[in-house]
Amino acid sequence: MSTGRHDDAPRLIADIGGTNARFALLEGDEPLSEQVLACADFPDLVSAVEHYLKQAGADSGHHRPRQAAMAIAGPITGDVIRMTNHPWQFSAARVREQLRLRRLIFLNDFTALALALRHLPADELVAVGGGRPVPNAPIALIGPGTGLGVSGLIPAENQWIALQGEGGHSTLAVMNEREMAVLKELHQRFSHVSAERVLSGPGLVNLYDALCALERKVPDQLTPREITRRADEGSCRVCMETVSMFCALLGTMAGNLVLTLGAVGGLYIGGGVVPQLGRLFDKSHFRDRFEDKGRYAEYLAAVPVYVIHSALPAFVGLAHAFTEAGPRLEAE
Repeated sequence: MSTGRHDDAPRLIADIGGTNARFALLEGDEPLSEQVLACADFPDLVSAVEHYLKQAGADSGHHRPRQAAMAIAGPITGDVIRMTNHPWQFSAARVREQLRLRRLIFLNDFTALALALRHLPADELVAVGGGRPVPNAPIALIGPGTGLGVSGLIPAENQWIALQGEGGHSTLAVMNEREMAVLKELHQRFSHVSAERVLSGPGLVNLYDALCALERKVPDQLTPREITRRADEGSCRVCMETVSMFCALLGTMAGNLVLTLGAVGGLYIGGGVVPQLGRLFDKSHFRDRFEDKGRYAEYLAAVPVYVIHSALPAFVGLAHAFTEAGPRLEAE
């Protein structure tokens, strides 16, 4: 039986992505001692957690967390968890044992972000067209980052349930001859061209390389940030087309998601890529393609879209994961 001393200990929350691991301690509902670590600097999840706890002065005694909720960039389908875009894999039960936790919750990273949507401050959201959200209606979530996250938030009687899915790995949908040519080029590299192969940070590079191949141009070795910088400067025509096509394809994917979920409560865009595009996204064809659904164009035109500009929005969802319903794995 745990003592009041343990119950007073802070709870650990962690957002583990393909590139970075973000940690904080919860005292009440307030995240404290926030820190971002590079996943590549640690051999496994437990090592990263212990390093953070030591840095935060919470690695021993009554300051050490007894409960934790962790968002993982990968499917949560059983005790063995394998990250999609990072080599870490582990047993949930073993991690709980090694970290000496009484309770350990694992969620998909976009399930955690979906839990945050209704709690994000309005000044951390940038609207991209549409009307007003329909109250108590499903909400859609998509987010290009290291991968492509997809989720939704569904009303169910007096609560909201965040979805766990792997929609980023659905097949990429293209709309015109130029995009079809890019898709054909990508098929030479990938047996299955998923949306994530294009709609992510690494996907920007894949898209740039494919467009260079179509132009019979040797691609420069560019990072996603360099591609967007050149596009913003107008110094590289292929980079400009890369970002333009990226935004258009994201619009098509996002519109499909809203139709699938009936998400007239709005679409939210998370992840690290879109907020960094700034004016490139604002003047892109994202919204045009989002609404380009034939007989359902008017339906989509009414749906508001919001770009999330919160620094650590998944932490908001993780704080609610201890009490709210939804798919998760409780390590035994």
